[in-house]
Amino acid sequence: MAAMNELIIGGARSGKSRHAEQCALDGGRQVIYVATAESRDGEMARRIAHHRERRPADWGCVEEPLHLAARLRELAAPDTCILVDCLTLWLSNLLFAGKAAAQAEAGEAIACPLFAGETAALIETLPQLPGRIILVSNEVGWGIVPMHPVSRLFADEQGRLNQRVAAVCDRVTLVAAGLPLTLKAPPKTA
Repeated sequence: MAAMNELIIGGARSGKSRHAEQCALDGGRQVIYVATAESRDGEMARRIAHHRERRPADWGCVEEPLHLAARLRELAAPDTCILVDCLTLWLSNLLFAGKAAAQAEAGEAIACPLFAGETAALIETLPQLPGRIILVSNEVGWGIVPMHPVSRLFADEQGRLNQRVAAVCDRVTLVAAGLPLTLKAPPKTA
């Protein structure tokens, strides 16, 4: 089975996670779900439980809130599909675990080694991985420009991250109202 990376983007409750799960099921490989969310309150705990209940029992599950590239290198194999859900929460984790959010709040230029290093590592690592990698991410830039500096930083960086990941993926799919629309596909072979 050839290696393939896919980015699935969409708005909140667009059906992107469900679509990604179906793609993973259809691929015929062992599936490992990489969860980036951290259960910090009751609402997030309920969201995590909802996703967990939907997944097949035979899927592996690994939690990785920060060091995604290293975890992908550890898990990727030719016979494996890794489903990362989601890059949006991962990005948020990076912004707050490092100095970026505090720098934005203070009106400073962003100079956060954790954020810069981890996002660069993901972009560098993805094309080198065997197997299939499916990454889920929110498309957050279609609304108004947020008023708060940290929210603006997040929206800007999420857009940049989605662009960088899309550039190194073989397939990019936008999901809206539960309907997938292919934005980028691998060339057809004769």
